[in-house]
Amino acid sequence: MSDGHKAEKVVSHGVVGRAISASPRESGREAEKLVAELRPKLEPFYRAVESVLIGQRRLVDGLLIGLLSDGHVLLEGVPGLAKTLAVSTVARALHLKFHRIQFTPDLLPADVIGTQIYNQRTGEFTVKQGPVFANVVLADEINRAPAKVQSALLEAMAERQVTIGESTLAVPRPFFVLATQNPIEQEGTYPLPEAQVDRFMLKLVLDYPSRSDELAVMDRHGGLSTTALIDPVLEAADLEALRQAADSVYVDLKVKEYMIDVIRATRKPADYGLDMTGLIQLGASTRAAIALLRGAKAHAFLAGRWYVAPEDVKAIAPDVLRHRLVISFEAEAEDLRSESLVKQVLDRLPVP
Repeated sequence: MSDGHKAEKVVSHGVVGRAISASPRESGREAEKLVAELRPKLEPFYRAVESVLIGQRRLVDGLLIGLLSDGHVLLEGVPGLAKTLAVSTVARALHLKFHRIQFTPDLLPADVIGTQIYNQRTGEFTVKQGPVFANVVLADEINRAPAKVQSALLEAMAERQVTIGESTLAVPRPFFVLATQNPIEQEGTYPLPEAQVDRFMLKLVLDYPSRSDELAVMDRHGGLSTTALIDPVLEAADLEALRQAADSVYVDLKVKEYMIDVIRATRKPADYGLDMTGLIQLGASTRAAIALLRGAKAHAFLAGRWYVAPEDVKAIAPDVLRHRLVISFEAEAEDLRSESLVKQVLDRLPVP
């Protein structure tokens, strides 16, 4: 039996996720059925999260796309936009182990991954696991930690394991790092290494809420008691079934080729007729192409569709690419940002 016909089952409260066969027509029918069965299971999650967060549906969708795609998410915004509240609320809605790490300049790698403790009675070292051993890890103000801490976290993000002394330990599965950073304060911060930035599947940027949303926030959180706790609404088995359903979403070859064009246009824009020569110093990596594919699938799943459309690619591409492009000094001199260059690529490339 070929790999394309091997069946895989994921059981979640009586819901069975089935592997998709190799035939595109059968894949489409199976994906349509899975999406119809499992997409409604996210509605209680949305209701629970939106009972705390107001006007943040796009942010919640972005965090969900990361969770469904087995990808880490970097969240950037000025202080006071509820970045930490958003991540902790999403984590509380999941029946998963959750740890929050406040990153500071004096943080040590052992404070994140753990350390070895010497037992005088036995004369042996035992491992004490750090807060990174959780399913959902909130790395709050991640850019305030020094390079050694970043390297320790990078191993967990990239390899799903950490090394403590001579011991290599696997982190729990599923494992998600949801990190926040402040874009305006530079004192006491450390730029994230390019290798670590590339490990974040998405970078979500928060803006100020609308006037009506801000009034609603004042009404809901303006009292003395502002702590709002929610009960978990999704189990680990539910999340795994949803991830399997999102992964089953059908992607036509023409749409895949469109994704590749988007990625390659950031490397050699002149080959695609784009007048951006000298503006991008380093284009998107192959890992970015994989993230774009997974993100587009999850975006289509959240929209209730069993297939990826070009609008899914356009919707998720800025979050996938904005932190991966290294722009040139010439672009900075012209006050251009990576987001505007990604927008030019998406606006000018032909859509299938």
